[in-house]
Amino acid sequence: MLRRHVRRKENIKMAHRENVVLLFENKNTIQYQIQEMLRIEKIFDAEGIQEELDAYNPLIPDGSNLKAVMLIEYPNVEERKEKLKILKGIERKIWIKVGSHNKVFAIADEDLEREDETKTSAVHYLRYEFSPSMINDWKNDSSIVMGIDHENYQSSETIISSDISSSLSGDFA
Repeated sequence: MLRRHVRRKENIKMAHRENVVLLFENKNTIQYQIQEMLRIEKIFDAEGIQEELDAYNPLIPDGSNLKAVMLIEYPNVEERKEKLKILKGIERKIWIKVGSHNKVFAIADEDLEREDETKTSAVHYLRYEFSPSMINDWKNDSSIVMGIDHENYQSSETIISSDISSSLSGDFA
């Protein structure tokens, strides 16, 4: 299980420039995370296990979407503080484009507030919803492109490799 989990994370870690990373989740990656949390926190009772399941299960794609953790990474603490101020709202400006379809912008942080009046968070939980025709085109090897349209973080479009695209297509029903 660990080897498959690590491989999945390597295959789908996407970087926009060097500071924004997306880690796409699926049933296997979430199962591994739950098992690790239960082991580390020594949770063995049914109620504690259910709490962990309730916390992590919303991160599993449902067949019509993809889910990812977005990390904003700046090694220097002071630089990170400044960047998080000017990147407020970036989590709603990151998109995926399937073939000739319109861009699909992320739905961010549905169950919790991850930003305040002055800054965004360094971690966001994203959901991308796709139409049946987008999913069909994705599975039939259409080009998949990602980008960020934030005024303070313009990134060039990133073409998703066929390996990553194929891995992610397995999360669709």
